[in-house]
Amino acid sequence: MTWRCTGIRWNDGLPAIGWCAEGRGERSSPLVYGQRLAFAALGERHCLGVRRAGKRTPCPTAATVPGRAGNAQCPECARLDRSFSVAADTNAADPRTYRVYLAWFGPEMVKVGITAEERGPARLLEQGAVTWTWLGRGPLMATRRTEELLRAALGVPDRIAYARKRAVRGHLPAAADRAREVGELHARAAALPGWPESLERLECEIADHAGPFGLDGLPAPARVLTAMVPGGAVVGRLAGAAGPDLHLADGLVVDSRLLAGWELVAPDADATTAVPVAELPPLAAPGGQDGLF
Repeated sequence: MTWRCTGIRWNDGLPAIGWCAEGRGERSSPLVYGQRLAFAALGERHCLGVRRAGKRTPCPTAATVPGRAGNAQCPECARLDRSFSVAADTNAADPRTYRVYLAWFGPEMVKVGITAEERGPARLLEQGAVTWTWLGRGPLMATRRTEELLRAALGVPDRIAYARKRAVRGHLPAAADRAREVGELHARAAALPGWPESLERLECEIADHAGPFGLDGLPAPARVLTAMVPGGAVVGRLAGAAGPDLHLADGLVVDSRLLAGWELVAPDADATTAVPVAELPPLAAPGGQDGLF
């Protein structure tokens, strides 16, 4: 039975590596900061199929997926996934209650988004939000309208590239400073006219993920995994995790989305890291938020 990696899963505020096997369901392996990580890719990377309502449907053709792809799905499964998706605006009839949030990832990197209320802060952990607060709650379409209103009025985007998020994690301002920035934006948002009547506004209650992410003392990211390859190995000590990223003590960042779809096994005892990586560019000074990303 082959268990394939599904990437990081955040359970009750703690990171874990997810696994799935056809006919066996899913499981996870908790991650502990300071532990030694050592794994190697075996065979080929395969499509993970479609996961919906907590159940995964295997890819009917067991298609292979390129090692550099950020999504471990073949084109057909990806299309099926997006055909009934809130994120892709193809499931507008979702009856669940949703929440609008304001998320801070670094200086001048703030976004507005929505998530199902039943998921709690899981979406914020998955995205790597360092500091955040709720803005409101209500039906899906009301939260969507609020999201668009706030994006336009505050000049913030609905997404920020992971490359930008990870580049600043070793150089973050103090918790009080980032909380103040989020609090000021919440106040500006609350003062705006035009909020849908069906949306309940929520008071500013700032949360910080420095603890769950292990950000205190996190080494500055220096290199990032660009692909897994057959036989490629990663060996190091886990210093922290944020969103889909595993931060190792030697400055290597492992984007766990690139691990998804692989069978990962223990490498040889004397193995060292041997995978394609790229150097991270020098950290640029903040220069105004780019609305495109």
